[in-house]
Amino acid sequence: MRWQPAELVATRTESASARTLVLRVDGWPGHRPGQHLDVRLTAPDGYHAERSYSLAAPADGDHIEITVQRVRDGEVSGYLVDTFPVGAFIEVRGPVGGWFVWTPETSGAAVLIAGGSGIVPLAAMLRARRKSLNTSPFRLLYSVRTPEDLLYADELAELRRATLASTADPVGQVCYLENPESDEDIDVFVAYTRTAPTADPRPPGRLTRTEIARLSLPPSPTVTCYVCGPTPFVEFAADALVSAGHAPAMIRTERFGPTGG
Repeated sequence: MRWQPAELVATRTESASARTLVLRVDGWPGHRPGQHLDVRLTAPDGYHAERSYSLAAPADGDHIEITVQRVRDGEVSGYLVDTFPVGAFIEVRGPVGGWFVWTPETSGAAVLIAGGSGIVPLAAMLRARRKSLNTSPFRLLYSVRTPEDLLYADELAELRRATLASTADPVGQVCYLENPESDEDIDVFVAYTRTAPTADPRPPGRLTRTEIARLSLPPSPTVTCYVCGPTPFVEFAADALVSAGHAPAMIRTERFGPTGG
């Protein structure tokens, strides 16, 4: 792989601390949902700073997307979220990774479990699934602190029922959120850990083992589970999936931690 110039052609604000960057990379070779790329910034004095970011959507010709979450005191994330202007260039290298991927042509049913900004590579899988002729069932379980921290809020809202159906379980209330106007077999469940919307029947709290077992697809050799988020969250969710009967070989994980932004 080699470093290539990437021009910022458009942006979308996802939250107060997150921004989606649409980049044009001439000759981009394409990528698979779940892959990431490396980004390099170079200061006038020659200092380089490199970070890795998940690709947020399928490629559209030479256009690709990443969503960047600002990290406290982050020298790269702060610039990309708050300062990087349309028309400016950065360097990118990729795509990177081949294990944590889902493709419409070869992959089937999937359970997607995201913690915070871990939703980004899973969103790429979800978007690829919706754009393709693949109708395999998808289940997305998304753990996020508050409604203000929710990424891709409008897009996820399209997949929700106008009226939430709730069912009781031993630890409280859970609900499926899905799209009644489509025959897509896609369910979305959001667990707010600190503050929930007023109308949400689920009280704030961490995603539980019971919810993971209840809301995921049943274990099967044809169901692949993808978990992305901070390391403690990933370890918890993966262990909960195993406890629910999913084979470890069918669970793929990607984790992140403090990198300096």
